[in-house]
Amino acid sequence: MIAERLVQLERRTKRALLASTDCLAVAVALWLAMALRLGDWQPDIWRYWPALIACLLAVPVFASLGLYAQVNRYLSQQVVPIAAKGGAVGAMAVAGIAYFIPLTGFPRSVPVIFWMIAVLYVAGSRFGIYAGFGWLNLGKAARTRVIIYGAGRKGVQLAHSLVNGGRYEPVAYIDDDERLQRRTIDGVKVHPPEDLAALIEQAQAREVLVSVGSDEPINRRRILKRLEPHAVRVRLIPDIDELRSENDHPANLRDVQIRDLLGRTEVAPLPHLLKKSVAGRQVMVTGAGGSIGSELCRRIVRQGPQQLVLLDHSEYSLFKVRREIKQICAAENLDVAIHDVLGSVTNRTFIRHNLASYGVETLYHAAAYKHINLLENNVAEGLKNNTFGTLYTAEEAMRTGVKDFILISTDKAVRTSSVLGASKRLAEMALQALQQKSESTCFSIVRFGNVLNSSGSVVPLFMDQIKKGGPITVTHREATRYFMTIREAAELVMQAASMARGGDMFLLEMGAPIKILDLAVQMARLQGYSIKSEDNPDGDIEIQFTGLNRGEKLHEDLLVGNVSGTNHRNIMRAEEQFLPWPELRKALEPLEQACANYDHPVIHSFAQGLGRGADLEAILREVSARRRVKARASVATLPTSHRRRH
Repeated sequence: MIAERLVQLERRTKRALLASTDCLAVAVALWLAMALRLGDWQPDIWRYWPALIACLLAVPVFASLGLYAQVNRYLSQQVVPIAAKGGAVGAMAVAGIAYFIPLTGFPRSVPVIFWMIAVLYVAGSRFGIYAGFGWLNLGKAARTRVIIYGAGRKGVQLAHSLVNGGRYEPVAYIDDDERLQRRTIDGVKVHPPEDLAALIEQAQAREVLVSVGSDEPINRRRILKRLEPHAVRVRLIPDIDELRSENDHPANLRDVQIRDLLGRTEVAPLPHLLKKSVAGRQVMVTGAGGSIGSELCRRIVRQGPQQLVLLDHSEYSLFKVRREIKQICAAENLDVAIHDVLGSVTNRTFIRHNLASYGVETLYHAAAYKHINLLENNVAEGLKNNTFGTLYTAEEAMRTGVKDFILISTDKAVRTSSVLGASKRLAEMALQALQQKSESTCFSIVRFGNVLNSSGSVVPLFMDQIKKGGPITVTHREATRYFMTIREAAELVMQAASMARGGDMFLLEMGAPIKILDLAVQMARLQGYSIKSEDNPDGDIEIQFTGLNRGEKLHEDLLVGNVSGTNHRNIMRAEEQFLPWPELRKALEPLEQACANYDHPVIHSFAQGLGRGADLEAILREVSARRRVKARASVATLPTSHRRRH
């Protein structure tokens, strides 16, 4: 096809072809201006050949103004002013030559008529090419029929980009603004939200594209809630500047993610609080390859530390985060020394050596096992890593002169019923108690709920199950959880650390808890799937209830005790009871020995205590008693002579 061959021509060839046709057309425009003015369709234009040459000056002006650099498939509004300026130069040249030579019998109004015809041709031909490409794209293949929610500037720009890309056909706009409703924009009508169901059916639209920006989370959540009941896929475009990929397609259209459903307005971080604990310092992040740890590294490196030490026990995770942080430094010209350290926080000697070697001043302790179900079956390892790994790291931090030690904790440490929660609460208590004997190290704890898309989050599981067509597994109909984005969590942790006075327990404002069942239903529906149920047996995806696993709770808490505000509205300071250091260390020793020796009866008694809902102090006393009983039993089995010595 001729049109397809023209599209495939080299760029220079296309420019030369356009310039040649413009040159001919400008000459024709002068002839037509003479014909219209004289009323004679056979004017003797060759008598005025100097004027003909002058009119051709318009083409070089078009080139200098960038007309031939335009991609006509993606028409710019600059075409009209360029055509007007180029035509004006040609018209003035014609008028000047006709006046100064002079050209007898040359009408004075011809330059004005010539200018209008030239502008009409140059701009009109470009609009014709643009429309032609739209028609060709429409005929090449069946486009996906879509409805755009939002008829403002972003929505209209989105529609233009979609048409140019050739894959989508906007069939309607939806907008809440009554002033826009019932109007037509580029041939596409704007409808009120009430028309949505009828539009989806009549226009056979397969997708609704929401053009509300990422800076309007509450408005976006309201729109998504309105779209949820309809059997149509919902996709988002957060930023019109990110619309096009290398192939000039609207590649950044994305599916709805949980952060869109939260409707949470993130508070801008306070720069002085972000910098205070890291700028110019030697900083270490343990668990640097994990979800929170890696995000902390991304945020910290941009605040100008002297060096950043990445510590993790997973070789692959450490390799990934080191590579990413190095790339950030290179891309943003950051002069920060990056060091990677492979090892475990349960190794005192390893921790002491690295804290001293790198002169660490600020330590963010994110290293932790955090899968509830795994830790229920691996109690000893969970306690060794989460509780005693934290304790050993904190003690070595005191010995080596670390100034600030920040523990990343969890809402599961409150009224805990799981090994994960207990291990983190014991770690919290250890830091609070250590603060009483610390003269130089400031310990603080930051506690918050689930972060989106972390390795322990339910969200990636739901997405995977939806992609596979279900079923979606939910533990309980009434289960709720708190959620926050990883970026916001990391920034709030850094700001909280800057406000620490010693022994602080900080809580992050998590908003309202979200019902997990509602979350699963929303995620499926906004992907265009219907839920299979008794009322809808022909639905696409089934939801199965698996029951709460051991250690899981229906609802999570963030606080036991009193709370007060801080300099940041999303960070609170809590006051909670804890054992003094001598009592706590003595109570922890039997549990520490049991974990080191894999003393399963004693460890099992710890887990049983959690299952009964006993508080941690009572459980520790029970573990201590079991250890004493076991020690006496061991002595009783020895020969009499050994028993006396023992």
